[in-house]
Amino acid sequence: MASILGIGNALTDILAILPDDTLLQELALPKGSMQHVDRETGNRIWEKLKQLGADLVAGGSAANTINGAATFGMESGFIGKVGDDDLGSLFKSNQEKDGIRSILLKGDNPTGRAMVLITPPNAERTFAVYLGAALELAPDDLHPEWFEGWDYFHTEGYLVQNQATVRRAIELAKAAGCRISIDLASYNVVEANIEFLHEIVEEYVDIVFANETEAEAFTGLPPREALDSIARICDTAVVKIGKDGSMVRRGDELHFIQARPAAAIDATGAGDLYAAGFLYAHSIGMPLKTCGDIGSAIAAKVVEVVGTKIDQPRWNAAKKEINELICLNQ
Repeated sequence: MASILGIGNALTDILAILPDDTLLQELALPKGSMQHVDRETGNRIWEKLKQLGADLVAGGSAANTINGAATFGMESGFIGKVGDDDLGSLFKSNQEKDGIRSILLKGDNPTGRAMVLITPPNAERTFAVYLGAALELAPDDLHPEWFEGWDYFHTEGYLVQNQATVRRAIELAKAAGCRISIDLASYNVVEANIEFLHEIVEEYVDIVFANETEAEAFTGLPPREALDSIARICDTAVVKIGKDGSMVRRGDELHFIQARPAAAIDATGAGDLYAAGFLYAHSIGMPLKTCGDIGSAIAAKVVEVVGTKIDQPRWNAAKKEINELICLNQ
């Protein structure tokens, strides 16, 4: 089976379900927002969440995708930077347990954390992200031999706060013969790095994943036209449109992928796991539509749980559905 290497912000997800909006107001976090916070604010929020019995799990966009790929059976690796602390040890042990070959460098700052505050009545997510040691990942940290022997290389738009590191990683992956994919990650990240992202997609990237707001930020076009625009500058374009499914295009081949039925309670990680399913299907030679269908199938399972880790019964159900899709195309 094909192998995949990822690079991204090594963050520990800290998930807390709140009874109401009181803590959000106390911490001055607008409901539904995603804010980067400094070390002092991050520590203050973390201390509050500890009292609520928050769940901790290794996270970050690219890391979630790599974790999903590993669960599908792909040989998987991940490059990131963590702090010399308990959260860094947790991140490493989580990846080792999932069979991921990690290259986790140690930074001077604490391990980055994505604090997710989930509030009623619709399980709305409010993010407070402290990047910490993840911000210290630098071009000189990366070595060509780390990229050799991998079939796929996946990265995240969130990493482009350090453009030089992203460029170095993608250049090394391309030189090593990897197929390269990127998830654009967030419309505000795209807007802030538009020229750089266009440059690396046009020069290096084979597969682009974007949701509708990211696709519009990247192209200035609505989702359907954005799909066509992105597909003109890379091999394969994927635009996810939430509950309406997704669209995939490669050359003149175009497919609309229906969203799978799900009892959705939390959308965290849906895009990351869609990418994992798509890349797994792509790696075993499935038709383009089937790649989208498999991405959709696994995304439907992760929205049924809080956080990004799918329980074993749902994984088993997803794999059964996915195996049926694969059998239909063999």
